[in-house]
Amino acid sequence: MKCDYCDKKATVFLTQLTDGKMKKVCLCEDCANERGVTDPTGFSLADMLTGNFEKSAESLSPTSKASDQRGSSSGGKVCSECGFSIDDFQKVRRFGCANCYKTFEAELTPLLRGMHKSSDHVGKVPEGLIESHFRRQKMEELNQKLADAIASESYEEAASLRDELKALEDTEVGK
Repeated sequence: MKCDYCDKKATVFLTQLTDGKMKKVCLCEDCANERGVTDPTGFSLADMLTGNFEKSAESLSPTSKASDQRGSSSGGKVCSECGFSIDDFQKVRRFGCANCYKTFEAELTPLLRGMHKSSDHVGKVPEGLIESHFRRQKMEELNQKLADAIASESYEEAASLRDELKALEDTEVGK
């Protein structure tokens, strides 16, 4: 087999099960070393499988391995709450606290976009449930307007609100 990144013979084979599907990566010895496969602290199989490894490795790689000072290779950017730097994130693949997400947002956004549809969390609510929620909200609002229209003796407005409310109830039942 050939390496997925160059035409040399592949000697390193990585396999991961994701959502019941098997994903494989074949690498030659040089590409495996270059991507940190032999160093478990600097390797992310998820990045490689999503095709975003090159970009994330470039944005997170330290510019000088010899520097021991925290944050010096990441442009001095360090989390104000926990002291974590991008170099620390690269080593452990986890942030130190919730504030790290804000501190390193610029570096994290391209990585998340490569792994997910978006970098914004929108929750895990089924679409039908969201529609049902908005329909119930609208019905409560119309009921309140209807009560106000009846109290102010605006019967024409009340009749139109009643009809709109009835139409909403029919779509909920007809679902």
